[in-house]
Amino acid sequence: MATEFDMDIKKLYGLYKYPEKYRVLPFRIFGNLYYVGNADVGAHLIDSGDGLILIDTTYPSTAALLIQSIWELGFRPEDIRIILHTHGHFDHFGGTALIKALSGARTFLGEADARMFCEQPQLALCADCRGYAYTEPFVPDVEIRDGDIISLGNTEIKAVATPGHTDGVMSFFFDVTDGTNVLRAGLFGGAGVNTMTSDFNARYHNSQCRRQFPESLEKIRNEKVDITLGNHAAQNHTLEKYEKMKSQKDGDNPFIDSGEWQEFIRSAGANFQRMLLAEQRK
Repeated sequence: MATEFDMDIKKLYGLYKYPEKYRVLPFRIFGNLYYVGNADVGAHLIDSGDGLILIDTTYPSTAALLIQSIWELGFRPEDIRIILHTHGHFDHFGGTALIKALSGARTFLGEADARMFCEQPQLALCADCRGYAYTEPFVPDVEIRDGDIISLGNTEIKAVATPGHTDGVMSFFFDVTDGTNVLRAGLFGGAGVNTMTSDFNARYHNSQCRRQFPESLEKIRNEKVDITLGNHAAQNHTLEKYEKMKSQKDGDNPFIDSGEWQEFIRSAGANFQRMLLAEQRK
């Protein structure tokens, strides 16, 4: 039977050899918020009216797809002023060095993950997954702390420390507008439980994450969110919503759902509990 690790290796191999197969056409989610990620990893672009904010830069091998998506939306990569990172794993910062070189954008990363880059870079590169020997962590221009507000143009982004998936996971909350309506978007910075298994904890001595993750979920459970984003496309069903959006152009926007955030938090917590239960049964 194939293990989760085996499937991850196959996916990584495919992302390296056939990145074009993960191509997703960029699209507007709502107002000044756009999706520029791929079929696996999310990346979001915000037009602040005074430059662009990019959240996450996907894999090293899919950086060209990300840049192409920004062009196709009518924006210029050199107008990116800020690059935010949900956390310090290579699938979320893989294109950062290239995009910073093109734009001169300032890079932002959670304080604890900036420390991880220096002290345990193997965690940032997911050394167990192999294949990323030539990827290097970057030095962030700004280390984000809990409660920081990142501002540009008409956009203010609240950063909330939500450790668990990594010690430096940051969740982001911000308003988006179509010129008439204002909605609140929320992005939980790291929902995966793969770095919270007992085997992973034993190898990397990060057992604190098993305590931090449920605490982080409770910390942001009651945030007001109209648009739930995911830093992996599957987490908030990005591609399925986009297909609905295309098929019902004059209907309701499937990304707008004020009840989805609560369901997302519940589901993330349930997934964590399933992992713990499965370990107990071994």
